[in-house]
Amino acid sequence: MDFLTNGPQSVRFGNHISSTLKLNTSIPQGCMLSPLLYSLFTHDCVPWHNSNIFIKYADDTTVVGQINNSDESAYREEIQSLSVWCSMNNLTLNATKTKEDLQKSSSSRHSPIYINESEVQL
Repeated sequence: MDFLTNGPQSVRFGNHISSTLKLNTSIPQGCMLSPLLYSLFTHDCVPWHNSNIFIKYADDTTVVGQINNSDESAYREEIQSLSVWCSMNNLTLNATKTKEDLQKSSSSRHSPIYINESEVQL
């Protein structure tokens, strides 16, 4: 617990160093334990639907969903559930860094996915 609380952090850019702040909400950036701790912190973050899987590494999560017969409901519910889980666990999904990669026929119409009222880019 001591490792994760009151950790002094600053930012260096070239020859400039910011003032130091003590943080209680994150793992020190660049720490070799970061991927392991992220995996432990997100252990209970699992998909609700069997047609979806989560791929988690370091500070990144990918949702892979199988859409059958143009029924996206399980995939969309999964995205919503992940958003709620993150909110309940003091994590923020950054919709501006989120991308959606659809691999289906161009003839099917797809309505946008939203995370925290921000549209996810295709």
